[in-house]
Amino acid sequence: MVPHLITALTGPINELEQRILDSTPAIERWFRLEWMEHTPPFYCAVDVRNAGFKLAPVDTNLFPDGWNNMTPEMLPLAVQAAMAAIEKICPEARNLLVVPDNHTENSFYLANILQLKRIFHQAGLNVRFGSIDAAIKTPTTLKLPTGETITLEPLNRTDRRLGLKDFDPCTILLNNDLAPGIPGMLEDVNEQYLLPPLHASGSVRSKANHFKAYEEVAKRFGKLIGVDSWLINPMFTHCGPVNVVTGEGVENLTTQVDALLTKIKRKYKEYGIHEKPFVLVKCNSVNGAGTGEKMGGMGIMTVRDIKDLDAWVHSTQSKNKSSKAQVANPAIDIIIQEGVQTNERVNSAVAEPVVYMMDRYVVGGFYRIHADRGIDENLNAPGASYVPLAFADSGRLPQPGEKPGASSPNRFYMYGVIARLAMLAASYELEATDPNAEVYD
Repeated sequence: MVPHLITALTGPINELEQRILDSTPAIERWFRLEWMEHTPPFYCAVDVRNAGFKLAPVDTNLFPDGWNNMTPEMLPLAVQAAMAAIEKICPEARNLLVVPDNHTENSFYLANILQLKRIFHQAGLNVRFGSIDAAIKTPTTLKLPTGETITLEPLNRTDRRLGLKDFDPCTILLNNDLAPGIPGMLEDVNEQYLLPPLHASGSVRSKANHFKAYEEVAKRFGKLIGVDSWLINPMFTHCGPVNVVTGEGVENLTTQVDALLTKIKRKYKEYGIHEKPFVLVKCNSVNGAGTGEKMGGMGIMTVRDIKDLDAWVHSTQSKNKSSKAQVANPAIDIIIQEGVQTNERVNSAVAEPVVYMMDRYVVGGFYRIHADRGIDENLNAPGASYVPLAFADSGRLPQPGEKPGASSPNRFYMYGVIARLAMLAASYELEATDPNAEVYD
């Protein structure tokens, strides 16, 4: 199933697609050289938004679930990528321990980790699941609606190693973003590979660090293929702490929102875009993965005019005053990000592609769709559903000579390029924030 766009793809996005296709050899060589210098995250998923005039990543998840939403045809790609990733890390690996999230009641999440087990089993590894959930005190077998089962076991920690009873792994794969904090039992593991590293966890990462790195990557890539990097980069500003209850930082937030809206308007005018620009006000912490971020009782906020901001502040202050349980620490570190609308549709519902990668390879993805959300709203919210991406020819084999905007493989290749740029930015980000990195004078 391939979505359609509500606007004809003319102007910048078609020119970008053509430029990317024409530059494919240079692009692939550039990525190859980058991966010689930088280590890709073990796996990640990137939310991409296609506005019809701009194509940009809006979120990069380093602990991706949702592997069960990909088509069976993509499984061989994931297995090959898993083989390459494991070979680089621990070629003699026999056992892989996966640390899942604490969503034992969520059958969709369990289907996700079962799919991960299939991938790594076919890559030649024995896979078991070690849970950090305090409720898992003995091996617990859970049944999925399909009739399949999955066994979660309590994670054991010895002096320097993590494992299970009678199971000593070379590598531990986290599929838990550790948003509430990093458990002590996962720290100081020096004799095994812990992936992703702990400084990638949701309790540590910041969106500002990631998008700063992405901005650098986008500028270099834009220069490589000769396009304005704005076409692939959502502008952002790190606002800093805002306390909507006391009002501290609100004036700065208003100023920064107004300034970013003005910059976007200039770009829209430059490209003859007649849409109304908007920004998203988000918590800077990756903790909560978007929908869980509570900013005075609200999640991600869409702002088209600073008057929207005034109304939000007034409403939040009123709620806090009338609430019996007032916010204990209402100061929130905020970033402001250029909003990128999505003009894609699946069965008339707003859709956005989510691209999945392992090691440095695109291995598939899906469309996140939401019938109750608009083109300028966050789709990663309750009520979302998923349709596997029709990655024709795996999305890695563009078709030269096709008219821009007319070929699904070309479109998917372009998604994959943008997603890999975000993955490269995540690599830069993790290197810059590595607490164990060697510092050279």
